[in-house]
Parts: sequence; C-alpha cells; structure tokens
Amino acid sequence: MSAGTRSAAAATAHQWTGREARLLRHALRLSVRGFAAYLGVAARTVAKWESGGTSTVPRPDTQAILDTALARADDGARTRFEVLVTGARESGPAPGPSPRHDYEAWTDDLDRTVACLGRQEFRLASTLLGRWLDRFEPDSSDAQGLYLYGRSLRLLGEVRQDQGALRGPLSAEPVYRQALRVFTELKSPRRVAQLELQLVVIAEMSGQLESAAARYTSLTTDDRLSAHDRTRAQLWVGTALSKRGLHETATRHIVPAIRAFERLEEPADWSIAHQKLALAHRGAGDLTAAGRAIEVALSHRVDDTPLQQVRLDTAHAHILLSDGATAGSGLATLDRTARLSARYGLMHQVRSIEGIRRGFECR
Repeated sequence: MSAGTRSAAAATAHQWTGREARLLRHALRLSVRGFAAYLGVAARTVAKWESGGTSTVPRPDTQAILDTALARADDGARTRFEVLVTGARESGPAPGPSPRHDYEAWTDDLDRTVACLGRQEFRLASTLLGRWLDRFEPDSSDAQGLYLYGRSLRLLGEVRQDQGALRGPLSAEPVYRQALRVFTELKSPRRVAQLELQLVVIAEMSGQLESAAARYTSLTTDDRLSAHDRTRAQLWVGTALSKRGLHETATRHIVPAIRAFERLEEPADWSIAHQKLALAHRGAGDLTAAGRAIEVALSHRVDDTPLQQVRLDTAHAHILLSDGATAGSGLATLDRTARLSARYGLMHQVRSIEGIRRGFECR
C-alpha cells in the first residue's frame, strides 16, 4: 500500500459529519459551489452540512460519495485533510475564542485574504494576516495551527511580492523562506515545491535570469508539483530566457506551455502565456507575430484584476512602441497603465513601465 493510500485509509476511518466535509473542502481548496460540483450535490446541501458541524451526519449514500472524493484527491490534499482532521479532533470543543482553537475563523480570514489579493487590496490583506501571525506561536505539536501559519506566511509573501518588495527586510523572500521551513517541518512536499518555485520567481524578478531559468527547468519535471505548476515553470523558463535576450529560444518553451495550458483547461494561464509569447516575438523583431499573440491575450483575458490588467496593457504598450506608426498609442497606453499601477501600489510594475519609457526615449 502506498503512503498516499495509507493516508487516505487513515483519514476515512470515521463517520463523516458536517465538520469533516468542511475540512475536506478546505483541503481541496474549493469554494462551497466548487465543492458541491465536485461531489455532484447542491451547493445548499454543502452549506447545510457545514453550518450543522458535528451535529450533521450526511446520509449513507453521501458518506460513500465523500469517501470517493477523498480517495480521488491527490496526496497533498489528503495530507492536508488528515492534518486538519487531526487538529480538529485534538483541539476538542473550544472553551472560548482563542487563536489556538478558533481555526475556522482563521481559515475564513485566509479565504478573505485570497479575495483581497485578487483585488490588490493589500492593506486589508495584511490586516487579516497580521491578526493571526502576530498572535500565533508556532508549535510543532499543533499541526493544524502550524499548517494555517504556513499558509498565512505564503499569502503574506504574495502580498509583498505583488507590492514589489522582493528582497530585504519586510519583503517577500524572507517570508517565503519562513513558510518553506514550516511546510518542510509538516512534511508537505507539494507546498515545499510550490514555495521553491515562488522563490525562483523572486530571483527572476530581481534580475537573476540565468540561474532562474536553470532552476525553472529543473522544476518542470518535479513530481512534487502538479501538472499545472510544472507547466507554469515551463512558461517561466521562456520568460527568463526572453528577458536575457534569447527570444527565439524562449518561444520554444512558451509554445509548448500554451498547448499544455489548453489541455489542462487553464484559460487564464493560456492567455498570460500568449502575452509572454508576444513579448518574445517582439524581442526577436517579429512585430507581426507579436501583434497576433497580444491580440489573443487581449481578447481572451480572464482574471481581469488590476495586476493582470497592468501586466497585459504594459506588454501591449511595449509592442506598440516598437512601431513608429503605433508609438503614440503605445505612449498613451503606457501612461494609463502607469497611473493604474501607482493607484494600486504595484511598484514592480511602476519600475518596469519607467524602464520601458526610458528605453523608448533613448532610441
């Protein structure tokens, strides 16, 4: 019996209640609606289970559905579920609000943080994370609390990364490394690999392009990562190579990533990959191909958050500035994007836009 099968068997050796159903949903990282679709039940049914907690016991046929859902989950999700269930059982009934026992509120705040990140509401995201990170004392005997602590650190790293604070005090890198230590202690290989991938992104954004490309390449075949994350690593190999000026080589990594994202049904990453392809074509001097690729990205934008809008419009402006006939439109787009970047505190993008403008003025 494999380790993953033993974990699943241990985790399912109990009767499902609303509490375990909620913990499985969190382990799978699904919304209530997403979890309901995953199980093939109504969203209101899931909401009823969760609101009832341990006093709600689904019917026998639904018990079997939940067993099957856990068995279908990957090793990382099963490990997360077992950690969450163990922590919930060991904590027992909470005597009152306490950062050690009120893990449901902590989980809810993490879900709210993810939503804030999508809207680039960095101040609120930092507040939500701080209320737990400032109060929780890491304890290796408290697996559930340690898991939530590691996840909070990861999200704080994303906040600082999106704000452009990459290295040094109060930046993304040391927070990611702290989260890496937490998940290493929890023996969560997928979380560890995801953080290793995130640290390579920081290296790339900081200008360490050659080493970043090499590390991305090694992660494209790392079985600890999901197929989605391995494909993202492949795309980012192309990004790092394109930034180094190896534009034609870069396309040989980006195009297969585009095909993989299509097979994986990841429309947001598929669109972003076309944006990266457009910049590689621009760097190689093929403005016709660059125009085609950026039009695909513009017409298929999915996650139209301020950050993605800035990235896409900056790439579009860069391509427009490369042709004298469209340079005026490029400058107007760049000005509009610079204002949006400043408004949301996207300082890495502000610096990138300033660099593009300087390059254009020096031509």
